[in-house]
Amino acid sequence: MKQNKKEKIKKEKEVTIRQAALNTLYSIKLLWTISRRRVVYVALKQLLGHLAWMFFSVFFIRHIAESIQNKAPVEHIFAYIGIVCFANLFLMLFDSYVNHVIKPLDDIKVYKKLYQDIYRKAENVELSCYEDSTFYDKYTMAVDGAADKITETSELLFTIFSALIASVITYYFMFQIDKRMIIFVIAPILGNFVFGAILNKSRFKMYKENTPYARRTEYVNRVMYLSDYAKEMRLSKIYNLLQHTYETATENTVNICKKFRLKNIILSFGQVYFSYTIIFEGIMVFGAYCALSEKSMSLSEYAIITSMMGLASWAIINTANNLLKCSQNGLLLHNLRSFLLYEEKIPEDYDGIMPDSEIKSIEFKNVSFGYKPDTPVIKNLSFALTGKSSIALVGHNGAGKSTIIKLLFRLYDPNPDGGEILLNGINIKEYNLKAYRALFAAAFQDYKIFAGSVKENVLLGRENIQGEPDEIVRHALTRARVMEKIESLPNGIESILTKEFDEEGQVLSGGEFQKIVVARAFANPAPIKVFDEPSSALDPIAEYELFESIIEESKDNFMLFISHRLSSVKNADEVLMLENGEIIERGTHIELMALNGKYADMFTKQAKNYQPDEASLESEEVAV
Repeated sequence: MKQNKKEKIKKEKEVTIRQAALNTLYSIKLLWTISRRRVVYVALKQLLGHLAWMFFSVFFIRHIAESIQNKAPVEHIFAYIGIVCFANLFLMLFDSYVNHVIKPLDDIKVYKKLYQDIYRKAENVELSCYEDSTFYDKYTMAVDGAADKITETSELLFTIFSALIASVITYYFMFQIDKRMIIFVIAPILGNFVFGAILNKSRFKMYKENTPYARRTEYVNRVMYLSDYAKEMRLSKIYNLLQHTYETATENTVNICKKFRLKNIILSFGQVYFSYTIIFEGIMVFGAYCALSEKSMSLSEYAIITSMMGLASWAIINTANNLLKCSQNGLLLHNLRSFLLYEEKIPEDYDGIMPDSEIKSIEFKNVSFGYKPDTPVIKNLSFALTGKSSIALVGHNGAGKSTIIKLLFRLYDPNPDGGEILLNGINIKEYNLKAYRALFAAAFQDYKIFAGSVKENVLLGRENIQGEPDEIVRHALTRARVMEKIESLPNGIESILTKEFDEEGQVLSGGEFQKIVVARAFANPAPIKVFDEPSSALDPIAEYELFESIIEESKDNFMLFISHRLSSVKNADEVLMLENGEIIERGTHIELMALNGKYADMFTKQAKNYQPDEASLESEEVAV
């Protein structure tokens, strides 16, 4: 059992290392495709920087020391120093040019191209990805600092490569002076790759254990400053609960730190002692012994060996730290790589045949669907819209109404063996997806108002509009029964909505915002109109008036709408009563009332909430 566990851990570790390496190489390749200049210049900067450091620590100090010891002419020494200073000035200028010109300009290019790719991918993946918490986490982590991770990883790799070259050259010259210097090579390796590696693992484990509590404190911090929670904060005792959550999370963080503190102190001491203390103190004692007792080392060699050992030690320490950081970045870049390489099931740029301009029929044919394989939401559903007619979907929450809309828009596809959806007799999977979706104009109950003008919120960026845009917007707002309110705003249809970017932005009521959303569907000339609970924020009178306009819209279009309030569906050409993803009753309003089934029962119960005379009027209409 223990052996299997060890093998499993070893295999997971190998997979993790391999993934980190592949992700790192992927990031370099990605950066190369975006900005080759940045890659080349940064690589040169790191290589020249490390070689210059090695030169000063080995050749420069050695030459000066030997020149002084051999009583070389002062002019020779100063000329040498001058040449070196001039070369160093050139390197400083190159370094400054890379840091202040190449990197800032190319980083903008990298950020722009990378986030364009991320957002394009985000736009192209199917809706189910956003409803999958695992995938959505990958998306959010891919967006979070992706460009920084890519540019940082490339610099880390070049730093490691350059440091290794400088280390090899430095150690070669050290061994030329005295072979016993090997002991001072082992010390920093032991300090960084043994003590340092164990310390980093311990810190990562501590970070991992603390992550749930860090998320809690971040959540509380976010809630405390977001305006969405401001009213509840002031009208309830939720602050006490949040405070308790924060204090509990902080207490657990402290306990985790206490749990690891002794181990981390010991490991940190071992890393520092072997990486610095043994080297710098040891090399001084060893060099002094060689120079004074054995007479095997000159004063200049003693100065050189001390300088070289400092460089070598720094190079090993820096390499170890950069390798760890590079590995960590490689694991973080896994989210970016897996997100960008994800193969969409329903890609938004899917190409296919172009739909006819004339819509003759829309048909659900034995359609079955479930968000999870073993949990069906729609079961063997069949219905059709023919001619310019309207269908109303009604039923309790969870009956499958909104899922039908998602399937119709091809945000999801039916189960593999779950029937098909046809447009003009052709499976909708055969159509160009963007062209197919352009056939629909929709208003949803979970609408979003964007930080822009009323006009922009109605048109939603549509181009190639036939007619005067302002007149189309005004006409749509009038039909949605909200134009009077918009005209009362300071700038009419040019008035900015929300205060996101403008302190003078207008914040309307929920019902008024919902009418603007309905106006979007009215302003869109698409032949198929879909309304999903378009009146949930309206009072009965406003709802009645709005549905008059919606039903009027169905005279020239195919229309499908969902409503919990059955009084609003009376004029639909057909009503489908859904329960557990199946049609249990269908017909006109009058036919279903005469059937005296579940639809009639629901309608009667809802009617009791209206004025008595209105309820009586409903009954009289049914009797007729």
